Amino acid sequence: MFYLVSHAPSSAARRAWRELFGSMVQDRREAIGRSVEEAAQLSGMASSEWAAVEAGHIPADLVSDDGARLRSMADALEVRFDHMALLVHLCQGAWAA
Repeated sequence: MFYLVSHAPSSAARRAWRELFGSMVQDRREAIGRSVEEAAQLSGMASSEWAAVEAGHIPADLVSDDGARLRSMADALEVRFDHMALLVHLCQGAWAA
């Protein structure tokens, strides 16, 4: 039997991946006892931008080629960059077109 599989995730799937990423960021932030404001300040982001990421509104430039924004979030969350990059890889459907 032959099945056609779409490689582009649906908008619902992208939303689910974004929410998963945001939830994992929030869980880690809370686990280390940081407020949104503290984490945002440490990462160089506005508090509203950090809160938006946790809510699943992830900007496309978060995973830019140089990784600076993602690296600053990893630092604020006290996780290694490669662990943060792995999270992005696992949730890559959030950024799929």
